[in-house]
Amino acid sequence: MISDIESFYYSKTEPVQGCLLALRQIILEQDDQITETQKYGMPCFCYRNKMFCYLWTDKKTNDPYILMVEGNRLIHPALEKGDRTRMKVYRVDPWQDLPLDELTEVLGEGLKLYYDGHIKVK
Repeated sequence: MISDIESFYYSKTEPVQGCLLALRQIILEQDDQITETQKYGMPCFCYRNKMFCYLWTDKKTNDPYILMVEGNRLIHPALEKGDRTRMKVYRVDPWQDLPLDELTEVLGEGLKLYYDGHIKVK
Protein backbone atom coordinates (compact mmCIF):
# COMPACT_ATOMS: atom_id res chain seq x y z
CA MET A 1 0.00 0.00 0.00
CA ILE A 2 1.28 3.46 -0.92
CA SER A 3 1.68 5.99 1.91
CA ASP A 4 0.29 9.52 1.69
CA ILE A 5 3.81 10.87 1.20
CA GLU A 6 4.53 8.46 -1.65
CA SER A 7 1.18 9.25 -3.27
CA PHE A 8 2.20 12.93 -3.36
CA TYR A 9 5.24 12.06 -5.48
CA TYR A 10 3.57 9.46 -7.67
CA SER A 11 0.58 11.67 -8.42
CA LYS A 12 2.86 14.01 -10.39
CA THR A 13 3.75 13.52 -14.03
CA GLU A 14 7.25 13.53 -15.47
CA PRO A 15 9.54 15.43 -15.39
CA VAL A 16 8.15 16.91 -12.14
CA GLN A 17 7.85 13.50 -10.46
CA GLY A 18 11.47 12.57 -11.13
CA CYS A 19 12.66 16.01 -10.06
CA LEU A 20 10.75 15.83 -6.76
CA LEU A 21 12.03 12.32 -6.06
CA ALA A 22 15.60 13.46 -6.73
CA LEU A 23 15.14 16.49 -4.45
CA ARG A 24 13.76 14.20 -1.76
CA GLN A 25 16.84 11.99 -1.94
CA ILE A 26 19.21 14.96 -1.91
CA ILE A 27 17.54 16.47 1.15
CA LEU A 28 17.55 13.18 3.07
CA GLU A 29 21.24 12.62 2.25
CA GLN A 30 22.30 15.94 3.81
CA ASP A 31 22.21 14.56 7.37
CA ASP A 32 21.26 11.31 9.11
CA GLN A 33 19.03 13.29 11.49
CA ILE A 34 16.72 14.49 8.68
CA THR A 35 13.40 12.67 8.55
CA GLU A 36 10.43 12.97 6.23
CA THR A 37 6.82 13.43 7.29
CA GLN A 38 3.77 15.09 5.79
CA LYS A 39 2.34 18.41 6.91
CA TYR A 40 -0.33 20.47 5.17
CA GLY A 41 -0.53 17.82 2.44
CA MET A 42 3.09 18.20 1.38
CA PRO A 43 6.32 16.39 2.22
CA CYS A 44 8.02 18.03 5.18
CA PHE A 45 11.61 17.37 6.16
CA CYS A 46 12.59 17.79 9.79
CA TYR A 47 15.96 18.00 11.46
CA ARG A 48 15.73 16.37 14.89
CA ASN A 49 11.95 16.88 14.88
CA LYS A 50 12.14 20.59 13.95
CA MET A 51 10.76 21.62 10.55
CA PHE A 52 13.57 22.22 8.08
CA CYS A 53 12.01 22.40 4.60
CA TYR A 54 9.07 21.35 2.44
CA LEU A 55 8.70 20.18 -1.16
CA TRP A 56 5.88 21.64 -3.22
CA THR A 57 4.94 22.67 -6.74
CA ASP A 58 4.04 26.12 -8.00
CA LYS A 59 0.29 26.46 -8.63
CA LYS A 60 0.75 28.32 -11.92
CA THR A 61 3.78 26.63 -13.50
CA ASN A 62 3.66 23.27 -11.67
CA ASP A 63 7.45 23.57 -11.25
CA PRO A 64 8.85 22.09 -8.02
CA TYR A 65 10.43 24.12 -5.29
CA ILE A 66 11.92 23.73 -1.84
CA LEU A 67 10.37 25.89 0.85
CA MET A 68 13.03 26.65 3.46
CA VAL A 69 11.26 27.05 6.82
CA GLU A 70 13.83 29.42 8.35
CA GLY A 71 14.46 31.19 5.05
CA ASN A 72 14.19 34.63 6.64
CA ARG A 73 17.51 33.85 8.37
CA LEU A 74 19.21 32.78 5.13
CA ILE A 75 20.91 35.11 2.69
CA HIS A 76 21.43 33.39 -0.65
CA PRO A 77 20.82 34.83 -4.13
CA ALA A 78 18.93 31.70 -5.25
CA LEU A 79 16.30 32.07 -2.52
CA GLU A 80 13.12 34.09 -3.13
CA LYS A 81 11.24 35.73 -0.29
CA GLY A 82 8.15 36.91 -2.12
CA ASP A 83 5.48 38.07 0.33
CA ARG A 84 6.41 35.49 2.96
CA THR A 85 7.56 36.62 6.40
CA ARG A 86 9.40 33.49 7.54
CA MET A 87 10.08 31.17 4.62
CA LYS A 88 11.96 31.48 1.34
CA VAL A 89 11.67 29.45 -1.85
CA TYR A 90 14.33 27.67 -3.87
CA ARG A 91 12.85 27.09 -7.35
CA VAL A 92 13.87 24.20 -9.57
CA ASP A 93 13.38 23.79 -13.32
CA PRO A 94 12.31 20.16 -13.85
CA TRP A 95 13.50 20.29 -17.47
CA GLN A 96 17.11 21.07 -16.49
CA ASP A 97 19.76 19.16 -14.58
CA LEU A 98 19.61 19.93 -10.88
CA PRO A 99 22.21 22.52 -9.81
CA LEU A 100 23.70 20.20 -7.16
CA ASP A 101 26.40 22.57 -5.91
CA GLU A 102 23.98 25.43 -5.39
CA LEU A 103 21.30 23.15 -3.97
CA THR A 104 23.59 21.55 -1.39
CA GLU A 105 24.93 25.01 -0.52
CA VAL A 106 21.41 26.30 0.24
CA LEU A 107 20.52 23.17 2.24
CA GLY A 108 23.86 23.35 4.07
CA GLU A 109 23.29 26.98 5.03
CA GLY A 110 19.86 26.02 6.32
CA LEU A 111 21.23 23.13 8.38
CA LYS A 112 23.96 25.37 9.80
CA LEU A 113 21.23 27.31 11.64
CA TYR A 114 20.36 24.11 13.52
CA TYR A 115 23.97 23.01 14.01
CA ASP A 116 25.01 26.39 15.43
CA GLY A 117 22.05 26.56 17.81
CA HIS A 118 20.21 29.46 16.13
CA ILE A 119 17.28 27.06 15.89
CA LYS A 120 16.85 25.08 19.11
CA VAL A 121 16.52 21.33 18.63
CA LYS A 122 15.91 18.55 21.13
